Amino acid sequence: MRAFSRSIPLLALAILSVPQAALAATRVTPTGSRAVQLVHGFWSLVSDVAGPTQDPQASRPAPRAIPQAGAGQTPVSLDDLSKPTTIETQLRTALRPHDGAIRVTIPNGTARLGDFSIGSNESVSGHLLVVQGTADVYGKLLGNLVTVEGDVVLHPGGVVSGDILTLGGEVRDEGGEIGGEVRTFRSASVLEAPIEVHAPPPSAFETVFRRLAGVVGVFLTMGALGFGLVMFGRPNLEVVSDTVSHSFGRAFATGLLGQLLLLPTFGMLVVGLILSVVGIVLLPFAVVVYALLVIVAAVGGYLAVAHAMGETYTRRRMALGAMIGSPNSYRYVVVGLGALAAFWMAWSVFGWVPVAGDIIRGAAILVTWLLGTAGFGAALLSRAGIRENFAGRLIPPEALTDEYLWATPQFGVTAAKRPGSRTPTRGL
Repeated sequence: MRAFSRSIPLLALAILSVPQAALAATRVTPTGSRAVQLVHGFWSLVSDVAGPTQDPQASRPAPRAIPQAGAGQTPVSLDDLSKPTTIETQLRTALRPHDGAIRVTIPNGTARLGDFSIGSNESVSGHLLVVQGTADVYGKLLGNLVTVEGDVVLHPGGVVSGDILTLGGEVRDEGGEIGGEVRTFRSASVLEAPIEVHAPPPSAFETVFRRLAGVVGVFLTMGALGFGLVMFGRPNLEVVSDTVSHSFGRAFATGLLGQLLLLPTFGMLVVGLILSVVGIVLLPFAVVVYALLVIVAAVGGYLAVAHAMGETYTRRRMALGAMIGSPNSYRYVVVGLGALAAFWMAWSVFGWVPVAGDIIRGAAILVTWLLGTAGFGAALLSRAGIRENFAGRLIPPEALTDEYLWATPQFGVTAAKRPGSRTPTRGL
């Protein structure tokens, strides 16, 4: 086993040296032996399967002539290439797209986009500008040559009578002739900052429609969560709701303190688990559980606030003599969420107004935060609806007498059958 572990580095070194040896062999012997050719072919196949390299030519534009600019644009002169920074600045301005196309005027010359080639029997008079392409010179160019994000390749027999300037490329002389000077700038930034074409801003109607759709989506989502909470956790929801109604100030203070202690508590939990052997294994689960508990407390508390608002509004209407079909928790949640969504609805409709929109948005954010903080604090005070000490449901022991339990009820309704009454319970 120890000998096998020692042989692993040698095996890796041998594998890495295979392509280098194959390349060296192909350089020494152009024809090469069959073994070297097989190794080289196998390595090429492995390289293609592992990840074929991207051809830089594939991302270049199709070769075509660049049309001349209009009367409002300044032409770019390539007569003097001794000041490459000036040429770069002029080209950066001239090559910015106008109406989705590039247009540039080269006095006593032409401009090409993409790869461009001068044939061995051709002779081009005037200056030449090649943008985002390689300039292959097999024949003669009687003028200066400038490339932007492209190379210049002088093939055997190729002649450039003037100067050569490459902005974002290089010059490769493979046996040609250059009559002037050669300047190369590989890190040029001619085309790095073109004019950005921004989409037209949406109209006021589109903005209002999108905001209303967002508010309705959030309202429907919270309504679905509220219905699920009423269906599966109605007693706990009612306890948290009563805590908000009867101890709003205490709930808000607790929620504010809980928000301030969220991160310190999380840090103490992580540090405590790291210091123990078993805690390191339980750390991912503890982090997930902590995050879920915070989310459940925040969302559940917000829904409890909506339940309390809907219940208060419904009972006040019933006290005024309004006929309510079925005053239940589902109705309370829907009514409360509708009241909470009214602020955001107002912002959606009038948010485009310069000053009023900002005021309405600030008021909506403030009210949502206040009520959300109170709901979060009520969830903490009531232990997610398990503890009823602050829900206003406790009856002092001295009140549990026959006179209290069998007293004449209000409005002539028997106490044992009073609608909406809840069974008195003791806090935990």
